[in-house]
Amino acid sequence: MSVLDIDFVRAQFPAFAEPSLEGQAFFENAGGSYTCRHVIDRLTRFYTQRKVQPYAPYEASRLGGEEMDEARARLAALMGVATDELSFGPSTTQNTYVLAQAFRKFMKPGEAIVVTNQDHEANTGPWRRLAEEGIEIREWQLDPQTGHLDVAHLETLLDEKVRLVCFPHCSNVVGEINPVAEITAMAHAAGAFVCVDGVSYAPHGLPNVDELGADIYLFSSYKTYGPHQGVMVIRRALGGLLPNQAHYFNAGDLYKRFTPAGPDHAQVAASAGMADYFEALAAHHGHSGTAAETGAFVHDLMRAHEVKLLQPLLDAVKDRNDVRLLGPAQAETRAPTVALALNRAAEPVAAQLAEFGIMTSGGDFYAVRALEAMGIDPAEGVLRISFTHYTSEAEVAKLIEALDRVL
Repeated sequence: MSVLDIDFVRAQFPAFAEPSLEGQAFFENAGGSYTCRHVIDRLTRFYTQRKVQPYAPYEASRLGGEEMDEARARLAALMGVATDELSFGPSTTQNTYVLAQAFRKFMKPGEAIVVTNQDHEANTGPWRRLAEEGIEIREWQLDPQTGHLDVAHLETLLDEKVRLVCFPHCSNVVGEINPVAEITAMAHAAGAFVCVDGVSYAPHGLPNVDELGADIYLFSSYKTYGPHQGVMVIRRALGGLLPNQAHYFNAGDLYKRFTPAGPDHAQVAASAGMADYFEALAAHHGHSGTAAETGAFVHDLMRAHEVKLLQPLLDAVKDRNDVRLLGPAQAETRAPTVALALNRAAEPVAAQLAEFGIMTSGGDFYAVRALEAMGIDPAEGVLRISFTHYTSEAEVAKLIEALDRVL
């Protein structure tokens, strides 16, 4: 297994050479990552050279359309799915609302959807609203002490009425990585589709959606080194069943069926820069192979570095009697998104950390249901510390020292 070249990685992100950010360690990546230069370069090129209506026969328009198509094709290939199974929307939340409207017409009163209270509101609120149509909503509840979702509990919720199971790849406050392939197989065996919120997982390595078996996989490119877009994978078997949510004449194109508004041309095109970065990272570390193999290599490269840096942070906070660590204390089983309940308002503590050059924040992070279920007052919120593969060991050491000062 290759060891991540952190100097190479950080050289790909202009933020690390930005004078105004010098001396500050960024630990709010779960809210939005730094953007790699490949995306910035493509976005600049599109706005300066291609900012016309795409897909017309003249050169600037033709090239603009080709770059938009390139983004879909290359990201889909990295994730092991067909090009037309991946589409873009303005945000993951909005993509989920569009999907919920499709299921509103697809499902019948008396049928059921399973949701969790571990999710960000984006992958639970839109589905819960279908109760207005007579759809039964069943809640797969987390353990109030650990935040864990027990697969055995899900099994008790599944029967022939369930058409859809919605859950996170990992929670944006609990951080534990849920066994997507196992959950999906269980749901499919019961005759249900699955919708996986991958927003908090994808920044730590794009998954192979085909191997996971998920019918819907959602994530946000702006948290995955790219522009502000929501990325949505819908497998063809499900996408063809759901009613079209776009213009009637676009019903035949799977990637347009659930994108009712015109896409942001420049940001879609710039998303190809995410693939540029992943491929550059793989090549620098001596890897060559198919797109799906490259995606898997980069995933493992990122995760290994993050696990190495995460364990010392978990060790530093897990036994403190003045904070409560949400989720597992083992780095291998979670993402480097670490939420701490302080028994006081978290946001002022984040402000204190800023004085020591630590960029993070406090709040409920749209996971109000999860916090309430674990007995945490959403008004106080949690201090959330999140990083990715471009974080250095020195930054984590600086964070731990700062935490000792303010907690």
